[in-house]
Amino acid sequence: MGEEQRFGEWVAVRRHGHVAELVLDRPKAMNAVSVELGRQLAAATGALAADPSVRAVVLTSTHERAFCVGADLKERNSLTDAELARHRPQSRAAYNSVLDLPVPAIAAVHGYALGGGYELALSCDVIVADATAVVGLPEVSVGVIPGGGGTQLLPRRVGAARAAELVFTARRVAAAEAKELGMVDVLVPAGEDRTEALALAARMAANSPVGLRAAKRALRLGHGLDLAAGLEVEEAAWRTVAFSGDRAEGVAAFNEKRTPQWPGE
Repeated sequence: MGEEQRFGEWVAVRRHGHVAELVLDRPKAMNAVSVELGRQLAAATGALAADPSVRAVVLTSTHERAFCVGADLKERNSLTDAELARHRPQSRAAYNSVLDLPVPAIAAVHGYALGGGYELALSCDVIVADATAVVGLPEVSVGVIPGGGGTQLLPRRVGAARAAELVFTARRVAAAEAKELGMVDVLVPAGEDRTEALALAARMAANSPVGLRAAKRALRLGHGLDLAAGLEVEEAAWRTVAFSGDRAEGVAAFNEKRTPQWPGE
């Protein structure tokens, strides 16, 4: 593991070869997403997105009992309406910065992942949860709605009717049911979420960096389109890799029965 890079007091990045671990580190507030934490998160994801050596990202938390409890309600309740409106674009940018990562992203969830915390996990491609995880979008219980992508990302995972039930009841869902409903993807024993997520990311990062980015682009852009339009998105992504150095190396390595040495271009 390489050295830790800080993006402020509450967000850090640790490197594990081609895997970047994006760490939420505001333990005294259970990683509640304040304006400042959101700013730091966007700065970190921006740096990762611009780094061609990064092939996968794992979003983790240093808090023992929570991944992230969502928006910082203490801060939010202290804001005037004008201040809340002024901070909204920055808040939205923080969640979008995770969603817009150009490489595979995995959330390692334990304990509470509620509201904005679960939305951060939803912004990743895969969610690994341990047996202590409790997830949900309880925003209507405090007079707002999921505003970090939840109303759009959750239905894409569990279907419209199930998402409606979960959002309208504001209920919290324990790990086993969350896995059954598709709210999380991989369920592991307590304390194993980070280990499993990093291992999964390493398996992904062993593959072509050009291919990974193109595949993610096709998956994301094609989702929700009709089949014909989706296939055109796939075709465009295919053309970005078909004549790449990675493809040439992949074919050569296959023929020579050796591990590819990806040029990443």
